[in-house]
Formats: sequence, C-alpha cells, structure tokens
Amino acid sequence: MVGIKDVARQAGVSVGTVSNVINRPDLVAEETRTRVQSVIARLGYVRSESARQLRAGASRIMALLVLDMGNPFFVAVASGAERTARAAGLGVMVCNSAQSVSEELEYLSLFAEQRVRGVLVTPADPTGRSLDGLRSQGIPFVLVDRVSADPDVCSVSVDDVAGGRLAAQHLIAAGHRSIVYVGGPPEVPQVRDRKAGALAALAEAGLPADSLTEISAERLDVSAGRDAGSRLLGLGKRPTAVFCANDLLALGVLQAMFAARISVPDEMAIVGYDDIEFAAAAAVPLTSVRQPAVSMGRLAAEMLLEETVGDPADHRHRQTVLQPELVVRGSSLPGR
Repeated sequence: MVGIKDVARQAGVSVGTVSNVINRPDLVAEETRTRVQSVIARLGYVRSESARQLRAGASRIMALLVLDMGNPFFVAVASGAERTARAAGLGVMVCNSAQSVSEELEYLSLFAEQRVRGVLVTPADPTGRSLDGLRSQGIPFVLVDRVSADPDVCSVSVDDVAGGRLAAQHLIAAGHRSIVYVGGPPEVPQVRDRKAGALAALAEAGLPADSLTEISAERLDVSAGRDAGSRLLGLGKRPTAVFCANDLLALGVLQAMFAARISVPDEMAIVGYDDIEFAAAAAVPLTSVRQPAVSMGRLAAEMLLEETVGDPADHRHRQTVLQPELVVRGSSLPGR
C-alpha cells in the first residue's frame, strides 16, 4: 500500500508538506502543490481516514450490532440509523452477532480496536456483561430493542407486553378461546414479554391461563415457524388461532398450514409481530403487531450523536419506550 512517505519521497518534499497539500493546500506554493498532487495521482495514494481520525480523536464511524440481519426488522432499524448518521456526516458499520454471545464479543472487541464513535447494539448476552469492555474503554453505546436497567445507559425499545396484549385481545374479540403462542429462545426478553402481554389479555377477558398453549422454537426464523406449525397440528386438541413472537415464525406457520391444507383464516387465524414488509405480501396477508423499527434506529442514532458531540457531562441519558400498533389483515378471522 502506498503511504504518505512514498509520496513525499517521489515528490522531493517533506511528509508535512504532503499533509498540507491534502489538508491545507492554501499553505503550499502552487508549483509544489501541483507536483505533489501529480505524484498522488500517479501512485494512487489514498489518505488513511482511520489514522487521521485516531490522531484527531473523533471517528466518523458509528457501529451497529444486531441479532439477525436475515430478519427484515433489523434491516429497517439499520436504515433508520444510517439515515441519521449520514445526515451528521458519519458512516455506519453494520455487523451481525447471529444471536451468538461469542460472536458479539468479537465484534465489540473489533469496534474498540477501530475506535468507533459509539455503538448501537441489541445484545445477544442476556446478562449484559458483554458490554463491559465498551464501558472500560469509554466507548458510548445505546441499547436498541432493549430496555436499559442502568440509568446511565440510553435505550430505545417497544412495549412488548402491550404488543402481546394487542395481539391476544384481537383474537379474543374474534371469538377464539384456544390460542397457541409460538415463542422463541426463552432468554430473549421480547419472547417473554409478548407472552406476558397475551396472558394479561386472557386474564382481563376472564379466560383461564391454559387457554394459551406455548410452542417454543429454537430460532426466530421461517424454518423454525414451519416446524412449530407441524407440532401445532399434532396437538390433541387443535387450537383455532396462533400468535407468533415475530413475523418470520408466523410466515413459517402459514406455510405449514398451507402444506396441511388448513384454511387460513377459516380454520386457523394467525397473528405475527414486527409487521415486516413481507407480512403484507404473504399469500394470505398477515395480521401483525407493528414495531416502529425505522424510528427505533433513528432515535438510537440521535441519542448516540447527542452523547458524543460536545461535553458528555451535559448529556442526559434516557430510556425511550415506543408503543406498538396492531395492523389487521386477512390472516386473522373477524369472527368465529
């Protein structure tokens, strides 16, 4: 790789002169400036932005670490963060932990090595200990799709208990009294909260808790949803409705119903969560609890920018909780 010393040697000037040509060209005589620029073009020299930022002490890169870039929900979060960062003159490094604590730790170490401006993160480690390295390095971070229990850490999340309640209330109002909840890994707080909301709706309607049967999936993807749908059809008493912890699971359940020739919504109503783009485009448009994913990314990036611009002592940490919204489509029966 061509370095600044190579340019200086070829142009017969000092490294400082080359630096001035790049950063403060008005300080360099026209003849010298032209000669140095000609050598830069001939050698193909590109300034090391990371080295410059390290010397200046302010990176122009914001990191975003999500659980699953295969999930369109996180793509929307990244979109909101990227737009906000770009408007502030920053770029976003997007990485995927694949719900692995070890991969999460590797990426967090990389961010520290790269001296990023800060990190937006949906932690894979439920204990939060993986973030200790960022704290020790003094790198600011904002939790995304998580509620921070630490008042000194910003977070942006959605009220998932309220979202679970919305889904179950909709199904109960449609006459369903036997509902399956297709969840995911129990260590994921959203999975627990959405179930808690559904149970609260049952209690409010005077229905027993056993009106809700849980089928746990190992992952939160379409394949796991198909498997859950097959297990659902094997239950002794088949339910009339399914509430899934996210839309990818719901799309998988929908595929399993089609394969078994179970009519949706006539024989089985389905409600998902997230309202990803594919939900409305499904063979039977999917009823879903919408999360404002783009807004979550935007707000998280704004919080990080506020913390890293000016005096950090003036920054006020806050934990923002957004409200979900039920979007009713053809997959849930209006009455039974």
